[in-house]
Amino acid sequence: MKLGEKIRYLREVEGSLRGLGRPMTQLELVRAIREELGKGQSGKGRADKGSSDKQKTLSQSYLSQIENGARPHMTQSSRALLAKFFKVHPGFLVDDPDGYHAELTSDLRTTEGQLDVWLLQGSERFARDPEVSQVLIKAAREKDTRRALLLLGAILDTPGLADRLLEALRPELGASGNHHRSASAEGRRIR
Repeated sequence: MKLGEKIRYLREVEGSLRGLGRPMTQLELVRAIREELGKGQSGKGRADKGSSDKQKTLSQSYLSQIENGARPHMTQSSRALLAKFFKVHPGFLVDDPDGYHAELTSDLRTTEGQLDVWLLQGSERFARDPEVSQVLIKAAREKDTRRALLLLGAILDTPGLADRLLEALRPELGASGNHHRSASAEGRRIR
């Protein structure tokens, strides 16, 4: 996993832990670091010469560069600050070497991690559609993501099952979904 993916994942987890129902934005992260780790710091004329945490903040543009890969590495002080904020080991905040696995895993587990990252990235892309975004996050959090996606495929392969399930589980979507689908089908037949 790349450093940018790890930070996006940590922002997603932190947003969930804070009850936001979405990932923390980069700006929210910068503000939270400033407020929570910079407590007691006036920022003017005060220098903790003996402190190992000299840097008390990051900029949103710096985070953006890290996340999009324009800046492949962080400074040691930035890494220490983010590790302290997210409560992770600083060694986590580096790119994993190609083929690296934290534990003895199969190719299937590697697929799980890739699916989870892909789904979390998708949830960010669909932030304007909160329902779809939340479903992607739920799928990524599922213990066996691959199995959940295979189940979805089996449901969609079974004629009529998706409509029946939607009608039973989310009746408000079932009726509008069928109406939309039949209206578009009628439109195709007329033309």
